[in-house]
Amino acid sequence: MFARTTPWPLVALFTAGYLPPYLLPTTVGRLDTSLPLTTTQAGGVGSALLLSSATAGFLLASRVRRTGARALARFGLSLTVLGYGAASLTTAVPAVVAGAVLGGFGSGTAITVAATRIAAEKDPHRASTAGLLSVSALAGAVYLTVPHLGRSHGLPLAAIALTALAVWPLTGRLPGGTATSPAGHDTDADAPLPRRRSGLVLAVTVLCWSLAQNSLWGVSGRIGLTQAGLGDAALGVVLAVALGAGLVGVLVAGALGPRLGRAMPIGAGTSVIAVCIALTASATTPLTFATGEIAWNTLYPVVLSYLIGLAASLDPRGRWAVLVGSASSLGTAAGPLAGSVLSEQAGYAGMGLVLAGGLLLVAAPMTAVALHTGGRPLLPGAIRRRGGTPAALVAAATGTPSGAVPEVGAVEQPVVEIDVEAPAVAVQGAYGTAGPRQAAATPGSGTG
Repeated sequence: MFARTTPWPLVALFTAGYLPPYLLPTTVGRLDTSLPLTTTQAGGVGSALLLSSATAGFLLASRVRRTGARALARFGLSLTVLGYGAASLTTAVPAVVAGAVLGGFGSGTAITVAATRIAAEKDPHRASTAGLLSVSALAGAVYLTVPHLGRSHGLPLAAIALTALAVWPLTGRLPGGTATSPAGHDTDADAPLPRRRSGLVLAVTVLCWSLAQNSLWGVSGRIGLTQAGLGDAALGVVLAVALGAGLVGVLVAGALGPRLGRAMPIGAGTSVIAVCIALTASATTPLTFATGEIAWNTLYPVVLSYLIGLAASLDPRGRWAVLVGSASSLGTAAGPLAGSVLSEQAGYAGMGLVLAGGLLLVAAPMTAVALHTGGRPLLPGAIRRRGGTPAALVAAATGTPSGAVPEVGAVEQPVVEIDVEAPAVAVQGAYGTAGPRQAAATPGSGTG
């Protein structure tokens, strides 16, 4: 599924940037239990971390090409190591918060570079799928390992810092800066954003989509411990298995690729996720909690991979990919705090119903953007003439070269309608005959 052309340095950078959101439940939970912080305050620290990450995306979206992917990636990884590393080594709350915010800006910078470069790839879906596969596997390993190493708040933060340090050597394979165009102007700044309406709708809905996901993800640990009756080690196993199921989902998404288009996976997948969130939030037994959590995490990376691919398709320079990703980070940032507040006000089950309803509302506009910008998938018999004859059958009957017919699973090209002011009026005698007799009609032939 992943060819040799997969940009593995970008996949590694993607992994380092996305690891903090994936470790959010254990990070917030350990801040709550290991430091003198309330549940809401710990959620606020998690939100501040992710808000800093989103800020990096908004500030740097148009500067990757000018500054250079290599230099910007190294800058981000340096901040990630410094910030999270310092936060993992101290118990002073102000220092932990400052380190988390600094590390969040660094991981957001890494995500920005990765998203921009992945959007420029020939197959951004494959690269983003590989990145989600990598970060899911790494996060699952952390969830299995960390509970056996103690209850310190610094363990998940140290894991993030060490990941960034390990990715550093791979940045040498990233391109440097291309500061200006031949005319001396910055190419990113001069070119306007294409498809602004679709991009804005996608950014707003993805923000809400991520908010719903991470509102539950931020309090999943507490639901498992306090409502479903799981122990700390058992909870770690459930979360690790859930992320492992996410790996299966990512593999399925990578294998399917564009065969189903983007609209159906995004719309139908989001609707099923809404049901899983309601089930998980209302769980009162270990089995129900594990079922909802695993099903939810199986579908979440599938839909996310299609959303990333959709954002990348809006602009080959990757600016919409970064901006939509940053909007997603804003939703992710607000998630822990929103989940804490909702669960305190309405209980876990009430929170689940609110989040599920919100997801169902945003599923429609996200699907509409996918249909508007990507067309319908070309399934067998879906490419038809206006008379209803499948084009593939016509090609087979007439000997049309195979390259003239789009392959099954490709995205249908949009049809552009051209308005004609007035139809041409046929005048009798204005046209000659066609065929062999006309071709043979020469002066003196007697056929005139």
